[in-house]
Amino acid sequence: MTETSAVVIGASGGVGAAVEQALRASGRYAVVHALSRSGAGGLDLEVEASVAAAAERVAGGPAPSLVFVATGVLHSGHEPERSWRTLSADHMLRDYRVNTVGPALVAKHFLPLLPRDRRSVFAALSARVGSIDDNRLGGWHSYRASKAALNMILRNLSIELQRSHPQAIVAGLHPGTVDTGLSQPFQRGVATDKLFTPDYSAACLLAVLDGLAPADSGGVFAWDGARVPA
Repeated sequence: MTETSAVVIGASGGVGAAVEQALRASGRYAVVHALSRSGAGGLDLEVEASVAAAAERVAGGPAPSLVFVATGVLHSGHEPERSWRTLSADHMLRDYRVNTVGPALVAKHFLPLLPRDRRSVFAALSARVGSIDDNRLGGWHSYRASKAALNMILRNLSIELQRSHPQAIVAGLHPGTVDTGLSQPFQRGVATDKLFTPDYSAACLLAVLDGLAPADSGGVFAWDGARVPA
């Protein structure tokens, strides 16, 4: 059997750490690369040279058949906007840098490492609130827009990648409401059975990825496998 590796970007976060642990426990990968800004992997999404250097290190080992981007920002220094009256350029640009531009740069440097002769997956955490069609409440302008933009990037990547990697799958993932620092200020009113542990969410997301086919590439899928509207 050909040796393969997995890459988890954002492995110091709640979902990312759980995904990394699940991948190591699965025994399916010769190497699991755990990359983050604060961890040993040393990857800063906001610095392209850092992303490129991490990809170069991964390229020295078995080809990755899974690249999982588990990063995201919602309220780092800014509360999500409840009205257009609180919009600010700094807030919007911060969300775009982390939620949209960062994963796009990961794709730029890591997609060339995917094997061409077998199935591979590039996945990134998105969010249901990034759905334009599903938006009924408004607000959270920067986060919603940055995740909607991410979904478009993923769709673009899927089209381009299919030309050279016909078995590859690109997918966005909605993890549900996970009990992490990102969701903690917004957990009031969330039913107990709808507040997931990172381990549970990670297991669900990896199961969803296992069930996807190349025809699904470019879509966004929730933790339960349901397709999230564009």
